[in-house]
Amino acid sequence: MNKAELAAEIAARTNNTKKAVEETLATLTDVITEVVAKGDRVTLVGFGTFERRKRNARETNNPQKPGEKIKVPAKMVPAFAPGKEFKERVDRK
Repeated sequence: MNKAELAAEIAARTNNTKKAVEETLATLTDVITEVVAKGDRVTLVGFGTFERRKRNARETNNPQKPGEKIKVPAKMVPAFAPGKEFKERVDRK
């Protein structure tokens, strides 16, 4: 499901217009991105937590030149940890 399909599904379930839902989704993703980029967490109880994590520097194989090593610098990356309720619903068979 892509963003447009998600907006259409939410619009159908909430009796809102697809345009209004698309604007809300855009705002939601912008706010989450800004908050996480600052280093804060966004927790949606039952759904999960968005946060920023540090990925340590490492040495790895160069995909363009087999056998050669390259250094990958440390950097900050976004992370999502699903909540208990989300994990339980996904695990139902």
